Amino acid sequence: MTQEKRPLILVCNDDGITAPGIRTLIRAMNALGEVVVVAPDSAQSGMGHAITINSTLRVDKGNHDAGPQTEYSCSGTPVDCVKLAVHVLLDRKPDLLVSGINHGSNSSVNVIYSGTMSAAVEGAMQNIPSIGFSLHEYDWDADFSGCEPFLRSIALDVLQKGMPANTCLNVNFPPTSLAPYKGIRVCRQAHAKWVEEFDIRRDPRGKAYYWLTGEFINEDQGEDTDEWVLKQGFVSVVPVQYDLTAYTTLEEWHNRLEE
Repeated sequence: MTQEKRPLILVCNDDGITAPGIRTLIRAMNALGEVVVVAPDSAQSGMGHAITINSTLRVDKGNHDAGPQTEYSCSGTPVDCVKLAVHVLLDRKPDLLVSGINHGSNSSVNVIYSGTMSAAVEGAMQNIPSIGFSLHEYDWDADFSGCEPFLRSIALDVLQKGMPANTCLNVNFPPTSLAPYKGIRVCRQAHAKWVEEFDIRRDPRGKAYYWLTGEFINEDQGEDTDEWVLKQGFVSVVPVQYDLTAYTTLEEWHNRLEE
Protein backbone atom coordinates (compact mmCIF):
# COMPACT_ATOMS: atom_id res chain seq x y z
CA MET A 1 0.00 0.00 0.00
CA THR A 2 1.43 3.39 -1.00
CA GLN A 3 1.26 6.35 1.34
CA GLU A 4 -1.07 9.09 0.06
CA LYS A 5 0.74 12.29 -0.85
CA ARG A 6 0.02 15.36 1.21
CA PRO A 7 -1.47 18.33 -0.68
CA LEU A 8 1.17 20.42 -2.45
CA ILE A 9 0.89 24.07 -1.36
CA LEU A 10 2.73 26.84 -3.21
CA VAL A 11 3.45 29.94 -1.10
CA CYS A 12 4.27 33.32 -2.68
CA ASN A 13 4.18 37.00 -1.69
CA ASP A 14 5.28 40.46 -2.78
CA ASP A 15 7.07 41.72 0.34
CA GLY A 16 10.02 39.39 -0.15
CA ILE A 17 10.88 35.94 1.11
CA THR A 18 12.16 37.13 4.50
CA ALA A 19 9.07 39.19 5.37
CA PRO A 20 7.39 38.25 8.67
CA GLY A 21 4.03 37.90 6.92
CA ILE A 22 5.14 35.11 4.62
CA ARG A 23 6.95 33.35 7.47
CA THR A 24 3.63 33.21 9.37
CA LEU A 25 1.85 31.89 6.29
CA ILE A 26 4.49 29.20 5.77
CA ARG A 27 4.14 27.95 9.33
CA ALA A 28 0.36 27.77 8.99
CA MET A 29 0.53 25.89 5.68
CA ASN A 30 3.08 23.37 6.99
CA ALA A 31 0.26 21.95 9.11
CA LEU A 32 -1.85 21.31 6.01
CA GLY A 33 0.48 19.95 3.36
CA GLU A 34 3.81 19.84 1.60
CA VAL A 35 4.94 23.44 1.26
CA VAL A 36 7.09 24.92 -1.48
CA VAL A 37 7.90 28.62 -1.25
CA VAL A 38 8.78 30.66 -4.34
CA ALA A 39 8.95 34.34 -3.45
CA PRO A 40 10.81 37.49 -4.52
CA ASP A 41 14.28 38.05 -3.10
CA SER A 42 13.34 41.68 -2.36
CA ALA A 43 10.19 43.76 -1.92
CA GLN A 44 7.93 43.90 -4.98
CA SER A 45 4.93 45.77 -3.55
CA GLY A 46 2.69 47.54 -6.04
CA MET A 47 3.98 45.53 -8.99
CA GLY A 48 0.53 44.31 -9.94
CA HIS A 49 0.62 41.64 -12.64
CA ALA A 50 4.03 42.68 -13.99
CA ILE A 51 6.30 40.04 -15.52
CA THR A 52 9.98 40.14 -16.43
CA ILE A 53 10.60 40.07 -20.20
CA ASN A 54 13.61 42.34 -20.77
CA SER A 55 16.08 40.84 -18.32
CA THR A 56 17.03 37.47 -16.88
CA LEU A 57 15.52 35.73 -13.87
CA ARG A 58 17.58 34.04 -11.18
CA VAL A 59 16.47 31.57 -8.54
CA ASP A 60 18.30 30.50 -5.37
CA LYS A 61 17.32 27.58 -3.13
CA GLY A 62 17.70 27.75 0.64
CA ASN A 63 15.49 27.97 3.72
CA HIS A 64 15.31 31.20 5.69
CA ASP A 65 14.07 29.60 8.90
CA ALA A 66 13.49 26.15 10.34
CA GLY A 67 10.78 23.94 8.91
CA PRO A 68 10.09 21.15 6.44
CA GLN A 69 9.25 23.54 3.59
CA THR A 70 11.34 23.90 0.43
CA GLU A 71 12.21 27.53 -0.37
CA TYR A 72 13.31 29.38 -3.48
CA SER A 73 14.01 33.11 -3.76
CA CYS A 74 13.53 34.70 -7.17
CA SER A 75 14.88 37.93 -8.64
CA GLY A 76 11.56 38.65 -10.38
CA THR A 77 8.02 39.75 -9.60
CA PRO A 78 5.35 37.79 -7.73
CA VAL A 79 3.84 36.64 -11.03
CA ASP A 80 7.28 35.56 -12.23
CA CYS A 81 7.50 33.45 -9.08
CA VAL A 82 4.23 31.66 -9.84
CA LYS A 83 5.16 31.03 -13.47
CA LEU A 84 8.60 29.67 -12.56
CA ALA A 85 7.14 27.48 -9.85
CA VAL A 86 4.50 25.94 -12.11
CA HIS A 87 6.61 25.53 -15.25
CA VAL A 88 10.11 24.88 -13.87
CA LEU A 89 10.51 24.23 -10.16
CA LEU A 90 7.64 21.92 -9.19
CA ASP A 91 7.29 18.29 -10.18
CA ARG A 92 3.49 18.42 -10.07
CA LYS A 93 0.71 20.97 -10.13
CA PRO A 94 -0.01 22.60 -6.75
CA ASP A 95 -3.24 21.71 -5.01
CA LEU A 96 -3.34 25.22 -3.55
CA LEU A 97 -1.56 28.55 -4.00
CA VAL A 98 -1.49 31.03 -1.11
CA SER A 99 0.04 34.49 -1.33
CA GLY A 100 0.93 36.85 1.54
CA ILE A 101 0.47 37.63 4.27
CA ASN A 102 0.83 41.11 2.80
CA HIS A 103 2.03 43.94 5.03
CA GLY A 104 -0.84 46.33 4.29
CA SER A 105 -4.43 46.20 3.12
CA ASN A 106 -5.43 44.92 -0.31
CA SER A 107 -9.12 45.71 0.09
CA SER A 108 -11.16 47.63 -2.46
CA VAL A 109 -9.26 49.14 -5.42
CA ASN A 110 -5.92 48.17 -3.89
CA VAL A 111 -6.43 44.70 -5.37
CA ILE A 112 -5.57 46.17 -8.79
CA TYR A 113 -2.09 47.30 -7.75
CA SER A 114 -1.27 44.40 -5.46
CA GLY A 115 1.57 42.02 -6.24
CA THR A 116 0.22 39.74 -3.52
CA MET A 117 -3.15 39.44 -5.23
CA SER A 118 -1.63 39.26 -8.70
CA ALA A 119 0.18 36.10 -7.63
CA ALA A 120 -3.19 34.66 -6.59
CA VAL A 121 -4.82 35.79 -9.85
CA GLU A 122 -2.01 34.16 -11.83
CA GLY A 123 -2.64 30.98 -9.88
CA ALA A 124 -6.30 31.12 -10.88
CA MET A 125 -5.26 31.64 -14.50
CA GLN A 126 -3.17 28.46 -14.16
CA ASN A 127 -6.29 26.67 -12.85
CA ILE A 128 -4.86 26.41 -9.32
CA PRO A 129 -7.15 27.19 -6.36
CA SER A 130 -5.60 30.39 -5.03
CA ILE A 131 -5.95 32.77 -2.08
CA GLY A 132 -4.33 36.12 -1.30
CA PHE A 133 -4.01 37.13 2.37
CA SER A 134 -3.33 40.68 3.62
CA LEU A 135 -3.20 42.37 7.04
CA HIS A 136 -4.18 46.02 7.45
CA GLU A 137 -0.88 46.85 9.15
CA TYR A 138 2.17 48.35 7.44
CA ASP A 139 4.62 47.86 10.31
CA TRP A 140 7.28 45.30 9.40
CA ASP A 141 7.04 43.90 12.94
CA ALA A 142 3.23 43.68 12.99
CA ASP A 143 1.68 40.87 15.00
CA PHE A 144 0.33 38.28 12.53
CA SER A 145 -0.64 35.71 15.17
CA GLY A 146 -4.33 36.66 15.09
CA CYS A 147 -4.46 35.66 11.41
CA GLU A 148 -3.28 32.09 11.89
CA PRO A 149 -6.58 30.32 12.72
CA PHE A 150 -8.24 31.93 9.70
CA LEU A 151 -5.32 31.08 7.39
CA ARG A 152 -5.74 27.42 8.24
CA SER A 153 -9.55 27.31 8.15
CA ILE A 154 -9.91 29.12 4.82
CA ALA A 155 -7.07 27.18 3.19
CA LEU A 156 -8.45 23.87 4.48
CA ASP A 157 -11.91 24.69 3.12
CA VAL A 158 -10.45 25.34 -0.34
CA LEU A 159 -8.32 22.20 -0.23
CA GLN A 160 -11.34 20.08 0.66
CA LYS A 161 -14.03 21.72 -1.48
CA GLY A 162 -12.10 23.37 -4.30
CA MET A 163 -12.61 26.77 -5.94
CA PRO A 164 -14.99 27.87 -8.71
CA ALA A 165 -13.14 28.05 -12.04
CA ASN A 166 -11.42 31.29 -13.05
CA THR A 167 -11.65 32.82 -9.57
CA CYS A 168 -9.54 33.30 -6.45
CA LEU A 169 -10.12 34.74 -2.99
CA ASN A 170 -8.99 38.11 -1.65
CA VAL A 171 -8.80 37.79 2.15
CA ASN A 172 -8.08 40.85 4.30
CA PHE A 173 -7.54 41.03 8.06
CA PRO A 174 -8.49 44.13 10.09
CA PRO A 175 -5.84 46.08 12.01
CA THR A 176 -4.44 44.22 15.00
CA SER A 177 -6.10 46.79 17.26
CA LEU A 178 -9.41 45.06 16.41
CA ALA A 179 -8.17 41.56 17.28
CA PRO A 180 -9.39 39.05 18.28
CA TYR A 181 -11.37 39.09 15.05
CA LYS A 182 -15.12 38.46 15.21
CA GLY A 183 -15.23 35.96 12.35
CA ILE A 184 -15.42 35.87 8.54
CA ARG A 185 -17.72 37.80 6.24
CA VAL A 186 -17.97 37.16 2.48
CA CYS A 187 -18.53 40.51 0.79
CA ARG A 188 -17.97 42.61 -2.30
CA GLN A 189 -15.18 44.99 -3.19
CA ALA A 190 -15.92 48.55 -2.09
CA HIS A 191 -16.04 51.36 -4.62
CA ALA A 192 -13.16 53.54 -3.48
CA LYS A 193 -10.19 55.38 -4.95
CA TRP A 194 -6.88 57.03 -4.23
CA VAL A 195 -6.71 60.84 -4.51
CA GLU A 196 -3.09 61.09 -5.57
CA GLU A 197 -0.47 63.81 -5.52
CA PHE A 198 3.19 63.92 -6.50
CA ASP A 199 5.53 65.53 -4.00
CA ILE A 200 8.18 67.35 -6.05
CA ARG A 201 11.64 67.32 -4.47
CA ARG A 202 15.17 68.27 -5.50
CA ASP A 203 18.31 66.16 -5.41
CA PRO A 204 21.68 67.68 -4.33
CA ARG A 205 22.28 68.78 -7.92
CA GLY A 206 18.97 70.59 -8.06
CA LYS A 207 17.27 68.15 -10.40
CA ALA A 208 13.61 67.44 -9.68
CA TYR A 209 12.33 64.04 -8.63
CA TYR A 210 8.86 62.94 -7.61
CA TRP A 211 7.40 61.00 -4.67
CA LEU A 212 3.89 59.60 -5.01
CA THR A 213 1.57 60.34 -2.10
CA GLY A 214 -2.17 60.10 -1.73
CA GLU A 215 -5.26 59.70 0.39
CA PHE A 216 -7.56 56.69 0.24
CA ILE A 217 -11.20 57.74 -0.17
CA ASN A 218 -14.02 55.25 0.36
CA GLU A 219 -17.04 56.49 -1.60
CA ASP A 220 -19.12 53.38 -0.85
CA GLN A 221 -21.57 53.52 2.04
CA GLY A 222 -22.72 49.92 1.61
CA GLU A 223 -22.63 47.56 4.57
CA ASP A 224 -21.83 44.59 2.34
CA THR A 225 -18.33 45.76 1.32
CA ASP A 226 -14.84 44.72 2.40
CA GLU A 227 -14.14 48.20 3.79
CA TRP A 228 -17.22 48.13 6.04
CA VAL A 229 -16.65 44.55 7.17
CA LEU A 230 -13.04 45.25 8.13
CA LYS A 231 -14.02 48.24 10.24
CA GLN A 232 -16.45 46.04 12.17
CA GLY A 233 -13.60 43.69 13.12
CA PHE A 234 -14.42 40.85 10.71
CA VAL A 235 -12.10 39.15 8.23
CA SER A 236 -13.25 40.08 4.71
CA VAL A 237 -13.36 37.52 1.91
CA VAL A 238 -14.00 38.77 -1.62
CA PRO A 239 -14.23 36.31 -4.55
CA VAL A 240 -12.17 37.78 -7.41
CA GLN A 241 -12.25 37.01 -11.14
CA TYR A 242 -9.68 37.93 -13.77
CA ASP A 243 -12.25 38.38 -16.54
CA LEU A 244 -12.47 42.19 -16.69
CA THR A 245 -15.39 42.34 -19.12
CA ALA A 246 -17.96 44.94 -18.07
CA TYR A 247 -20.96 42.70 -18.73
CA THR A 248 -23.48 45.33 -17.57
CA THR A 249 -22.48 47.61 -20.46
CA LEU A 250 -22.25 45.05 -23.28
CA GLU A 251 -25.74 45.74 -24.64
CA GLU A 252 -25.12 49.50 -24.67
CA TRP A 253 -21.92 49.06 -26.68
CA HIS A 254 -23.60 46.65 -29.08
CA ASN A 255 -26.24 49.30 -29.73
CA ARG A 256 -23.73 52.13 -30.09
CA LEU A 257 -21.08 50.49 -32.28
CA GLU A 258 -22.82 47.71 -34.23
CA GLU A 259 -25.26 49.83 -36.21
